[in-house]
Amino acid sequence: MPRNLLFDLGGVIMDIRRADCLEAFRRLGMAHPENLIGEYVQQGPFGQLEAGEISAAQFHEALRSQLPEGVSDARIDRAFCSFITGLPQPRLAALRSLRKRRGVYLLSNTNPIMWRGIIAEEFRKEGLRREDYFDGIVTSFEAKCMKPDERIFRRVEESFGIKPEETLFLDDSQTNLDAAARLGYRTLLVPPGTEFADLLAAEGIQ
Repeated sequence: MPRNLLFDLGGVIMDIRRADCLEAFRRLGMAHPENLIGEYVQQGPFGQLEAGEISAAQFHEALRSQLPEGVSDARIDRAFCSFITGLPQPRLAALRSLRKRRGVYLLSNTNPIMWRGIIAEEFRKEGLRREDYFDGIVTSFEAKCMKPDERIFRRVEESFGIKPEETLFLDDSQTNLDAAARLGYRTLLVPPGTEFADLLAAEGIQ
């Protein structure tokens, strides 16, 4: 049994829907958001924000060249956050339960707008903070590198003293899982429409 569980966020813990985000930016007047907003990897200002290369203010300014005049920062943020559709409370309960028996960590390609906005809000459903569900958290915008880059996995290991061979990594991207496997992690794919708690239970992990 693994001593540690390392979770991806979007598509594993939180529900996401790229189509909602694309439609929101089209409504704002962006011509081709699909060229910038991917299922797993973002491009242009979206990717730069997620990689910690630009600030939220710089992100807003970069997008304005692709939007009609007068679109506010708040409207841009709401459109971007529509990528996330929710966090079912049973998943929060599952994280709390798992943490009683082993280390539970988070490794997410994310950005400061979602992280400090909708993500923080969704984790407050039980009256707790996001940090109450994990023994450690690494985000791409703070680490300034993104999965599947080896450096972000090494950041997790160095920050929290965990060993790949003692850790099961859960993600909805096979590319990210393959990168982790090359570094010695055990891996588990979380396909769309499945629950990580059910998949772990099938592995004998509860």
